[in-house]
Amino acid sequence: MDRTPAPTVATLANGLRTVVIPMPWRHTASLSVFIRTGSLHETRALNGISHVVEHMAFKGTHSRDCQRINLDAERLGAEVNAHTDKDHTAFHVEGLPQDLPAFVELLADIVRNSTFPEAELERERQVIEHEFTEFEEDPVGTAFQLFDKACYGLHPAGQPVIGNRANLKRFTRSDLLDYVQRQYTACNVVVAVAGPVEADAFTRTVEAAFGAMPRGLPNAVEPPAWQGGVKLRRLAGSSQCHMVLGFDAPPLVDERHLAHVLAAALLGEGMSSPLLDEIRERRGLAYYTSCSADIFPLAGQFVLEAATGPEQAHEFLDAASELLRRHADAADEAGLQRARNQIAVRTLRELEQPARRMEAAAQDLFVHGRLRDTGRWLQQLRATEGAAVREVFARMLEGKGAVAMAGGVAAKARDRAQALFVRA
Repeated sequence: MDRTPAPTVATLANGLRTVVIPMPWRHTASLSVFIRTGSLHETRALNGISHVVEHMAFKGTHSRDCQRINLDAERLGAEVNAHTDKDHTAFHVEGLPQDLPAFVELLADIVRNSTFPEAELERERQVIEHEFTEFEEDPVGTAFQLFDKACYGLHPAGQPVIGNRANLKRFTRSDLLDYVQRQYTACNVVVAVAGPVEADAFTRTVEAAFGAMPRGLPNAVEPPAWQGGVKLRRLAGSSQCHMVLGFDAPPLVDERHLAHVLAAALLGEGMSSPLLDEIRERRGLAYYTSCSADIFPLAGQFVLEAATGPEQAHEFLDAASELLRRHADAADEAGLQRARNQIAVRTLRELEQPARRMEAAAQDLFVHGRLRDTGRWLQQLRATEGAAVREVFARMLEGKGAVAMAGGVAAKARDRAQALFVRA
C-alpha cells in the first residue's frame, strides 16, 4: 500500500498556484516555474518570441548579471535550466531541499525581473541563428514542423516553437518586455516542487517571492481546426525519407482521447506491436518506426513516424494503410491487453520521474483547474473496449490525414500519400 502523501495544490491571492509532490525518499528537490505561454499563444508576427524570452531571461535581472545567475545556482551545487513548448514555458532548478528558498527567489527573479539587455539580445540572436541552422538540417525536426503545418495551417498550433529567422532579426527589447508584461501574469503561473518538501512552508516561500505578481487574465487560445494534406521538403544529401503520418484526435478535456491512446499503443508500442513487426521485422522497410497519440490541451494528433529509404517510402505508406484497415475491422484482445499493460507501466513509471510529474501537474491545472487522478484515468483506460478502438481506426480511414516528408522524397511517395490518406 502506497503511504506517500498525495500532491497538494494551493492558490495565492493573486491566482498563482503551487503544487507540492511529496517524494520523501529523494535526497534532492526539483523546482519548476511553468508559465502558460508558448508558440500556441503567439501571432504570426510574434512567432518565436516565447523562445527568445526564455533564452534572454538568463541574461540578467535588476540585481543579477548573467554570470551571477549561474553562479548563484552552481555555488549551491544546483543547475538552472529552461525550455519552451507550444503551450508553456518553464524554468527549472534542482538541488538540496534546504536550499529551496534560495532557488525559489532565483527563479522568481528570472521570471519577474529580467531586463533583456540590448547587447545580450544582439549576441543571443547569433546563438539562436545557429539553432535554426541545426534545426533546418535535421530531417526529423523538419518533418514534424511540416506535419504541424499540414495539420493546422495558419493557426498558431501549426507554428514552430523556434519561430522564424525574419522574426528573430526583428524582435526588439521592447517587444520582449511587452510580451512578458502581458503573458507572464500570476493566474498563468504554476510553481511546482517534487521532493522531501513541507507543503505549507513551500507555499509561504513562493508567496514571498511571487505574491506581488499581477494577477492578469488567463492566456486563452481558440482551438485549431484540423486541415490535413501533404507537405514535403527535400534536403540535399539526405539518404533517407523521414515520414510523419497523422490524424485528428481529441484534446485532453475530451475523454474520447483514451481510445486514441489505447489505439496507438495497440498499433505501435513495443517490438511485438503490429507496426514494428510488419514494417521492420517482416518487410525491412525501416530501422525506426513508432506510433503515438499526442494529446494536447486544445487538440490531439494520432501519429505514425518512420525513417525509410526514398524508394521505399511508398511501400511504407501502403503497409500503414493496410495496418489501419486491419485494425478498423477487428481488435485483437490479446493485443489490447498488451497495450493496456504497457500504458499502465509507462504511466506509473512517469510518476517516479520528478520532471514529468511536475509538468503533468502544471498541465492539469492549466487545462482542468485541478490535478487528475492517475488511478481513475487508468481505470477508464482499462474499461475502454475494443469497439471504441476499432472506431478510432475507422474514423481515421474516413477522415483527411496529414502527411509530412523530409529528406530524400520521391514523387511516387508524395502521390501515394495523397491518394491513400488525403483524397478530398
